[in-house]
Amino acid sequence: RFLFRQEERASRQADALLLNVLPRAIADQLKHTPATIADGYDEVTVLFADIVGFTRMSAAADPCAVVDLLNAVFSELDDLAGRYGLEKIKTVGDAYMAVGGLPQPRPDHVEAVVSFAVDMLDAVKRHRALNGGAIRLRVGIHTGPTVAGVIGRSKFIYDLWGDTVNTASRMESQGLPDAIQVTPEVLARLAKSPLAGRYRFEPRGPIVVKGKGPMLTYLLRPSEAAPAGEPPPPHP
Repeated sequence: RFLFRQEERASRQADALLLNVLPRAIADQLKHTPATIADGYDEVTVLFADIVGFTRMSAAADPCAVVDLLNAVFSELDDLAGRYGLEKIKTVGDAYMAVGGLPQPRPDHVEAVVSFAVDMLDAVKRHRALNGGAIRLRVGIHTGPTVAGVIGRSKFIYDLWGDTVNTASRMESQGLPDAIQVTPEVLARLAKSPLAGRYRFEPRGPIVVKGKGPMLTYLLRPSEAAPAGEPPPPHP
């Protein structure tokens, strides 16, 4: 009985670790199917966010202070992503990537990601940068098809590939501090949404986007008349 309890405890710990790096549906599939895990999705919404000037401000900072700050900020964003039923894909340095609409498709993935992005900008205001100043984010969003899957045999990762991912990344990297830059595809989807009145769109460009050429983009901002609302319920 003792050995059985030990084995059961070890199994629970292994499952908990697996769920820290993979969505539950993908973790279950990985445990029961040794084959390659890869799926195509017709519509998802991808978000990238980056802390403005973080590399410069952390260059001479105490390593523990750098890690503590990133952990505090990203842990709050993780909780927020969970409220909106989004999947955090990864962090790379001071960049944060999340997606709506996979591994379980949902019709409101654009609305959920945009609402998350707006709340992100508010959430980081509760933290101070290493130099005592404000933390500022650049956020980029694009919606479209993608491929997702698990790569690696050790330290594996669930990741996304395709033009949708690249474009969302460009929206962030060529965006502005304290702003959410979106593509015309995001605007078109939100224009048909019940949440359309919550946002206003400021045209920007055309700007030359690396790998895409000239693009008309938009800075998405909350409407001054927009009511505060609860986030969309997480989808299983």
